[in-house]
Amino acid sequence: MNANAPAEDKRNAVEYLNFGAKTSKRVSWESWEFAVEAPHLVRVTNASYGAEKADHSYLVGVEDRDGVLVPAECECPADKYNEEYDCKHKVALATVGGPVVLEASVNCPTPSGNPKRSNTSTLSDKLRADGGATTEGVGGESKPLDAVEHDECDCAELSDDFPCWPCVMDGKRELPNR
Repeated sequence: MNANAPAEDKRNAVEYLNFGAKTSKRVSWESWEFAVEAPHLVRVTNASYGAEKADHSYLVGVEDRDGVLVPAECECPADKYNEEYDCKHKVALATVGGPVVLEASVNCPTPSGNPKRSNTSTLSDKLRADGGATTEGVGGESKPLDAVEHDECDCAELSDDFPCWPCVMDGKRELPNR
């Protein structure tokens, strides 16, 4: 049986970052969104800004440090110009996004050699028909998609041989010209 592993084997991404109490509070108070954009790149968005959240969205690079995935660099001004402390976007990715988002960024498929073509499928693959039947040449007139089938008609209940509205809409009868 294996004894408990030493503490250095259980490090996580947060332990690799240098941040203060103010950053920690801001990360916990604010709302965050994460999107993997490319291998080792996660878009971190501060959704607390509501309609202006696009102005508060930055790419954060992820790297492997001793087997631990860690947010390494951010394109925000705070990370660019402050060498001493890590920005709130990197802290949010490590704490709120956590290992799931960090792992997803590493496992993101690498794009193919052609940047206009994705790994998964081409535009023609996405637009390929499913092989369904067409209505041309089937015979008879096709009804509009929004046409409602009526089992019983109300024309007999109306006076002066006046048609009911469903029969007029379906083209079975016409309104009299008076």
